[in-house]
Order: sequence, then C-alpha cells, then structure tokens
Amino acid sequence: MSPLLVKICKDFATIWTTIDPIGNVAIFAGLTASLSRSERYRTALRATLYATVILIVAVIAGQIILDAIGIRMQSLKLAGGLILFLFAVKMLFGGLDSKPGSPEAGRDLAVFPLAVPSSAGPDAMMAVIVLTDNDVYTVPEQAETGVVLLAVLLITYIFLRFSDFILRVIGLQGAAVLVRVMGIILASLAVEIVLTALAVADWGLPKTP
Repeated sequence: MSPLLVKICKDFATIWTTIDPIGNVAIFAGLTASLSRSERYRTALRATLYATVILIVAVIAGQIILDAIGIRMQSLKLAGGLILFLFAVKMLFGGLDSKPGSPEAGRDLAVFPLAVPSSAGPDAMMAVIVLTDNDVYTVPEQAETGVVLLAVLLITYIFLRFSDFILRVIGLQGAAVLVRVMGIILASLAVEIVLTALAVADWGLPKTP
C-alpha cells in the first residue's frame, strides 16, 4: 500500500472517530425530536457548517497560535495522543452516553451542542492540528487531510439529515456497537501518535545488531 493511501486511511479513521457521525445521529435525533422536518434539515446544515468553520480554522491557525505561545509540536502530539486515547476509552466503556446535555434556554442547537462539542470538540480540533503538522507533512499532504476532513463533515451532514431513517435501520444498540468499534481503532491510532512523539515508533520490534 502506498504511503499516501496509508495516510488517507489513518486520517479518515482518526477524523471519523473524533467527529463521530454515528454518535451524533443519536444526539441529533434526541435534541431535534420536537422540531419539524424542515427545521431539522436547517439545523443539520447549520451545525455542519459551524463545525466545518471551526475545524478549518484549527487546521489553518492552530499550529501558528501554538508556535506563538511557545508550545512545540512534539508536545502537542504527545498531549493530543493522550487526549485521543482517553476519548477512545470513554467510547469503549460508554462514557460518552451522557454527552452532551440539554442546551440552555435561548441557545441555538446548531451551535451548542451539535457543532460544539459534538462534531468540533477539543478531540477533533486536536486531531486535525496533529494531522497537518507543518514540520512533518507537505502542503499536498495537508491538503489531502483537509479533503478527508471535508468528506467526513459531508457524511456527517448526510447522516444528520437522514437521522430518523438511520436509527430505524441500525437501532440505538447498533449505533452503540459501531461507536465502540471505532473506539478501539482510535485507541490504536492514539498509541501510534504517542510513540511517534516519543521517537519510539518501532517500540516492541526486535533491534537489529
């Protein structure tokens, strides 16, 4: 498998898991149950657009801001890997079942909690910053990550728009199983990020003399 294809697969798995379109379907369906169909469609579109803007800003300006305050990318990778691992553990053991709570009165559902923290949470922002490290990835590779991000967000919008149908097909239990499977994948990817940040990516392999 070519290095580019490997990166595309890793980027997709990481971004998909941190944005969690399947988990957002159940949250969206519950929060918009009292809305009309047209209102649900508008809410799904606005939530996805808000999440897109937030994550694109994280890709473009995230590392610049970190450099300005003196945080090295290796430190961010290590912290990001640990955060993603903890997020994966919550996915595996059901710690995300309660997120997020009911919105405050007068707040826009599309902003909170559907865009933040459901789609564009700290884990997703951390992931896209790490995956577009200026010191590691070329501009074309960063552009590829951006395309993958937009593809996942488009899928998220489609899932939200057809949330009622999807939940009827897979059920809440099916959604819970899928979330936990993706948790295992995210935990593995988080370990890879941590090992790379510590320069021990070949951890566990026999050393050649």
